[in-house]
Amino acid sequence: MLSLSLRISRLVFIGMLAISMANAAQSKWPEKPVRLIVPFPPGGAVDPLARLLSARLPMQLGQMFIVDNRPGASGSIGMAILAKSPPDGYTFGLTFNTQATNPTLIRQLPYDTVRDFTPIMLIATAPSVIVTHPSRPYQNITDVIQAAKLRPSTLTYGSIGNGSLGQLAVTLLQNSGNFKLVHVPYKGGGPMTTEVLGGQIDLAIASVQILSPHVRAGKLRALGVTSLGRSRTLPEIPTLSEQGFKGFSVLAWGAVFGPAGVPLDIRDKFHRSLVELFNQPAVRSQLGDQLGMDIVASTPDALQQFLVSEMARWGKVIRENHIQVDD
Repeated sequence: MLSLSLRISRLVFIGMLAISMANAAQSKWPEKPVRLIVPFPPGGAVDPLARLLSARLPMQLGQMFIVDNRPGASGSIGMAILAKSPPDGYTFGLTFNTQATNPTLIRQLPYDTVRDFTPIMLIATAPSVIVTHPSRPYQNITDVIQAAKLRPSTLTYGSIGNGSLGQLAVTLLQNSGNFKLVHVPYKGGGPMTTEVLGGQIDLAIASVQILSPHVRAGKLRALGVTSLGRSRTLPEIPTLSEQGFKGFSVLAWGAVFGPAGVPLDIRDKFHRSLVELFNQPAVRSQLGDQLGMDIVASTPDALQQFLVSEMARWGKVIRENHIQVDD
């Protein structure tokens, strides 16, 4: 019969061997290129993040990260592909705030937003900005509200589509300020920007990333940004919170998810690599100073909590205001 000390030694050896094997398995990932599904077309809202990840992650992890654009249905087509992918660490998805609004906007969504994904990181948030053509008389949000109350349901505003974050933000403003604008939905930021630059609509709302170049060029006048603090890209423009809507905050965001069941060691290694990436001064400058994004670099658990809270917040707004997407 083995002595007690020998049995203990064997157990210790087996435990150390198991830890060693787990560490070895972790250190081998990734052993081949990793697919990064982007559920929007090239040039969309998360395109700068996708290009950054595909360019810089290979330098950290030694394998290519290949962007796979799978657009359609407000991002739900690409996310459905991600949900059905093997959870082996070789397919991830980069999405944004439609992940929180689609469960309410889209009937029979082909996945469960909470259960069918592994959260990795909330990368960054970004405000939107409300703009008008310089020929219009509005200098701030107060001017818009006064005009809208004098001429109810005549002032128009454009957004990138029905159910978009821009429409939701303006809906909150209208409910708080007791005024009404006419929503003009566009299929993307390009057509909307063209129309507001041409003066065909009174106002437009979209990300600072899309509209700030035209503001800086003097082709559009910015009336307010939707973050609590001022935008680094347009620091001279007051927030809506400063203009009477105390505490108002509506932010676009970008986040990385995997399919449900990604091994924790791979999840954690990928997360650490992302933290290292977004701590680099050049990256922080590129996203913050050039694109108006605020880096968050959250933990996986914090992303999950954030997603659930955003789903609850926007689900309530969508239902109470009968907002629908195009069929």
